[in-house]
Amino acid sequence: MLRILNRVARTGTLTEALDDTPLQSLGIAVRRRLDARFAGSLAIRHVDAGSCNGCELELHALGNPYHDLEQYGIRFVASPRHADALLVTGVVSRHMQAALLDAWQAMPAPKLVIAAGSCACDGGEFGCSYATVGAVDALLPVDVAIAGCPPTPVALLKGLLAALGREGRLTGRDRPR
Repeated sequence: MLRILNRVARTGTLTEALDDTPLQSLGIAVRRRLDARFAGSLAIRHVDAGSCNGCELELHALGNPYHDLEQYGIRFVASPRHADALLVTGVVSRHMQAALLDAWQAMPAPKLVIAAGSCACDGGEFGCSYATVGAVDALLPVDVAIAGCPPTPVALLKGLLAALGREGRLTGRDRPR
């Protein structure tokens, strides 16, 4: 065991330096907007309306130690009653239409709706068919659309920052289409 520890001490660190300055600057901007408008925290309810799980993998990456979304005051919640924002991924399938509307109606006002990924923004590969309603904006008023298939964690963070900038104009948007 001592031989292994001596070898580790002689070798030293072999990884490259981590350059996370764009991520840190985005996080600081998000934190400032949260402090000003949401008393320091934002609760997001995520609904997978029928995606391929590519967007979900990127959303999960936001919670890993590298991106660490919670250090900026953003967290995911299980109940729409505790949520400030609804983040929807995937094209809205007809089977998920009622569940998505229920989650949206259970949220307290003001409501932020964020469509993440190409499928949620414009229907993606699936579009509107016998099995799908189409994009999220065919059903709910979308405040911010984050493009990409799938969007990167940094793009998701930029979209959340854009959504926080739009919070002040949400007063009259309380009915689904």
